[in-house]
Parts: sequence; structure tokens; C-alpha cells
Amino acid sequence: MNNFRKVFTYDKSINWFPGHMAKGLRLISEKLKNVQVIVEFEPIVQHKDRLIVYNKSDLAHPDTEAVITKAFKEYKNQDVVFTNATEDLNVRGIIKYLASKARPTWTASGEEFATTVMVVGMPNVGKSSLINSLRRIGVRRGKAAPTGAIPGITRTVAGTIKVLDSPKVYLIDTPGVMIPHIADPVAAIKVALTGAISDHLSDEEVIVDYLLYRLNQEQDFGYVQMYNLQEPTDDVREFLPQVAKYIGALKKGGEYNLPLAAQFLLKQYRQGKLGRHTLDNLSPEFLEQFLTRSEDDDLVNQSRRQQKKAKKVEERRVRRFQQAQKQQRNASGEQQRRV
Repeated sequence: MNNFRKVFTYDKSINWFPGHMAKGLRLISEKLKNVQVIVEFEPIVQHKDRLIVYNKSDLAHPDTEAVITKAFKEYKNQDVVFTNATEDLNVRGIIKYLASKARPTWTASGEEFATTVMVVGMPNVGKSSLINSLRRIGVRRGKAAPTGAIPGITRTVAGTIKVLDSPKVYLIDTPGVMIPHIADPVAAIKVALTGAISDHLSDEEVIVDYLLYRLNQEQDFGYVQMYNLQEPTDDVREFLPQVAKYIGALKKGGEYNLPLAAQFLLKQYRQGKLGRHTLDNLSPEFLEQFLTRSEDDDLVNQSRRQQKKAKKVEERRVRRFQQAQKQQRNASGEQQRRV
């Protein structure tokens, strides 16, 4: 079969902006004045020294690093680092960069060089894993930040974590934060596929359908042999039952457990078992548009605009309620006068 879909069509919104994210963004904004460097996994904040990190680089397409590095240098004059925190890849280079940003400060014991760094980004990109890797190499100590495959493990802005003694480098871990609204439904599917949105908030079978679409578009047909298919398929209704059969996911009565098969596939993809893939558009045209957009589009500013909008909506609701109460009192007074 080679008559694959050319376009993936999906029109439902998938958004995840729980209370702890809104609170986290407020705390990030408040603490920025005491931070010298931002380690970013996404364009979150501006007007600070920034180091942009692409973690889990072992899962990305091999061409990604060269393309992204060149584009950031050309359009932003910004260095980026590709790393795999579980294997400490390029972590020493990050420590060296952070140490170079240390500035003299006065303490009770005299002058010392130090810097404070904030680590920000979307859920499940490996912020806490990077902090633990920096700490493991910088001060040879164990875990300081909890990690896990489920987005939302870190739910608040933590205290400072020392990752280097001389000069002193302190990191602040933050909860994963999303933009308040993802306008493009397919873009939201991409985010969900990476694990940045909790699976239970989206349709796992739809996410697998998009995964199948992408594998076919990239002509990566390894799944055929992996799951004992006869040939490539573009129909998730054929694909999932075969995967369920392969892993023995059966319900009572012998019916295939398709949700369990979908969960299995998503885990396989996120662990790199289905190959190395980059979901973003890496064309020169798209990267130029993305990297030259207004800084007003960063996540903190989007959140502030969303909060202002919500505040105005609440103010209008209160005014309508007050007007309705006033009208009710006036009507009641008029009725009493007639009596």
C-alpha cells in the first residue's frame, strides 16, 4: 500500500492549562528580577541572558541539530545546546556557560562569584533531569529534583539548587508551563504525542493515528515488521488491533483492548523504539518566520494577556450581576409604592 494520506485532518482543541501552571507563570515572573540566566526549552521569557537547550536529542531526527543550530545563529545570534540529560551529553558545556555568567557578590565571608539560573520550559521536556545531571557533574551529588514520564511532576517553583561550588551556580526548577491556548488542533496533537499534555486529556487513539500518519509520510515502515503486519497501513483501525494482538492486550471475551494498545504505542514512541523523529517543521521558510516573530509572542506575555482577558470577562460578569440586583431592587421598590 502506498496511497497514504497527504494531510492529517483534526479539528478538536486539546488544551491543558491547570491552576498550577498559571501559578507557576506568576511565580516565574516574580522571581525573574533575581535571576541572571534563563535555561530555556521553549521561548518563555525575554531580556535575560539565555541558553536554549534541546533535551532528549537522542529522540530527534539526526539532521535536527545542524538545522536548528544554524537557524538560531543566523536569525537570533543565539547559541543552542542539544543534550541528553540521562547520559550527561554536553552537560559540561552547559556548566561552563553558566559559570561564565557568575558575577561578584558580597557575603558575610567576603566577596564571591555566583549566579542564579532559572530553568523553564514545557512539561515533560526533561528540566528536572537536566538539573540532576548538572548537579551530578558539577558537585557530584545525587538527585535534587523529582523526575518522571508523566507531565506535571514539578508543580511549583522550587528553591535554589546548587550545581557548582566555584563559582557558585544555583538553579531554580519550575513547573512545566504551556501556552494558555493552542489554536492549531494538529499542533496540539504534536504536543500531546511528545507527552507534554497528559494522555487522559486527549484521545490516545487519535494521537496514535497522527503517529501512524507521520511514520508513513516519512516512509519509516519499521512498524510493519515490529508488530507483524503484512504491509504498511494508513488505517489506525487496522493498525491498533494488530498491535493489541502483538502485546496480548485482550478484554474479557477476547476483544482487543485498543486503548491499552494505544498507550503501549505512545510509550514506545517516546522511548525512541519507533525511530528518531522531529515533529516540527524545519523548512528554512518556517524557521525564519518562527525566529523573527515578535518577542510579544513569548509564553509569559501570552499568559499575561490571557489573565487580563479573564479579568475583564470577570469584571463584566460582576457589573451585569450588580446591574441585575439594582434593577431587582428598583422593581421591588416600585411595587411597594403601588401597594
